[in-house]
Parts: sequence; C-alpha cells; structure tokens
Amino acid sequence: MTASSTSIQEISIAHSPDSDDAFMFYGLATNKVRVPGFKFTHKLQDIETLNHLAINEAFYDVTAISFHAYPFMQEKYALMACGGSVGDGYGPMIVASRKFSLDEIRKVKIAVPGTLTTAYLALKLFAPEIETVTVPFDKIIPAVLAGEFDAGLIIHEGQLTYAIEGLQKVLDLGQWWREETGLPLPLGGNAIRRSLGDEVMLTTTNALRDSIQHALDHRDEALEYAMQFARDLDTNLANRFVGMYVNERTLDYGEDGRLAIRKLLELGYERGIIPVKTDVQFIG
Repeated sequence: MTASSTSIQEISIAHSPDSDDAFMFYGLATNKVRVPGFKFTHKLQDIETLNHLAINEAFYDVTAISFHAYPFMQEKYALMACGGSVGDGYGPMIVASRKFSLDEIRKVKIAVPGTLTTAYLALKLFAPEIETVTVPFDKIIPAVLAGEFDAGLIIHEGQLTYAIEGLQKVLDLGQWWREETGLPLPLGGNAIRRSLGDEVMLTTTNALRDSIQHALDHRDEALEYAMQFARDLDTNLANRFVGMYVNERTLDYGEDGRLAIRKLLELGYERGIIPVKTDVQFIG
C-alpha cells in the first residue's frame, strides 16, 4: 500500500529544551530515524509546563514528564520503557552560598523548580517539613547568589555549573536516595497517550528507542545538534551532562530502574506527598 497524506499518522512529541532531551530525540527530529506511515512533530517546552499540560489536557501524544507528575496523569498516559533520565548515584542538588549542615538546611526556605518535579518529590522525602518557593529552574542559581534565598534545588545543567557560579553543594539527592534505597534515582521519563491504541503506542516507543540508539551510535553529530540547547555549557561539559542522562538506562530502565520508579512513587504515596496510588505500566 502506498502511503498518502491521508494514511500518515502524525504524532506530536514534546520535550524540554535541554541538551540531553535534544540528544535523545536527535534521530527523530532530523529524520535520520523514520517510520513508514508516521510523521513526528516536535514541540519544546519546560518540564513543569509539560507536566501540567499532560495532567490537565493530555495535550501531546508523547510528552516528557517528571516521574512525580505521572500519578496525576496515569489514566490517560502510559510510561514508555525508554527515554528516561536516571541519576545513578547523582541527581538534583541543594546548593547554597555558604555551608549548611543537613539539620540546618531543613529549617531554611528553598527555591525549587516546581512542585511536580521529581526533584521536589525527592526533597520532600528527605525533609517533609522543608519550606519551598517555586522559581523557574534557570533563575534559581541567580536568586541564591543574589541572596533572595538561602538555598536552591537545582536540576539540569546547573548540576555541573553551580561551583563555577560560586555556590556550594549541601546535598546531592541522587546520592542520598542511593544510600537510602540502594537504587538509582529516576527523574524524568516519556509518557504516551493511551488513546493512541496499543499498536501505535508500541511503534512510537520503538521509534524513540531507535532515535536514542542512533544518537549513541553517532555521538558527535548528535552532540553537535544538542549543543544549541546546552545553555552556556561548553562542549566538554555538555558531553558530560548528556552522558549522565542519556546512556544504556535511557534505552531501557533495567530491572532496578523499573523498581526505583515504583519505589519512588510508592514512598511518595505512603508519606502523603502523592495523593493517589500509582499503577506503573511500561510500553515497549
């Protein structure tokens, strides 16, 4: 059968404008990876906006999400078994302009990148009583430096640049989680709309896995593409950041990765941070 414009299914894909997301979607975004009968369109938005769009409107067919947000959208979305960002002994960090003990940091007001981020969930698991204020993720380091907050919870490239900016690490939540559970810290994943049907969900998931594999196999080209989203990182730092969050675990979470996702959401529910139980289902 010849594909005509009427037989091509368009799949909308949304992810954040970060070098790691850009790297994994490189193959699909540049048509290096194609799927007969499918057209993939890409939209870039920050992760907290995507979380809310998925929860409130089920807006995109495929969307990057924070794992913390998944329980609130689980009826409309399933989790893809690939495309996740997992911190293996590292992750979001509490940083400050001066030294704080872990006891002291529980008593200060912390700037956070959004209450649906997994960074926020991990912070609340660490210190349920901690007071937070939401600040756009790229404004947190400047706000702490300006003295507006005693400390900030940083995600994305800030994890590699905070020291250069003159801040100190108080706690790496990925490291804390590893010590608490023995597991990696799953931060973000990709969700796919259930209304697409099983076959399309599986085909699309396989296309994303092919895109990730293509980027890993053509690292230099994919990194060059991703550099336009690297927010002031030089090539070496961008390469390091991409390596932290796009790797074998991005192709497949692995048994411990899947267990970690379930454990994180179970603990969030048990501690009253997440109001609903989560039934985690993986596609592909």
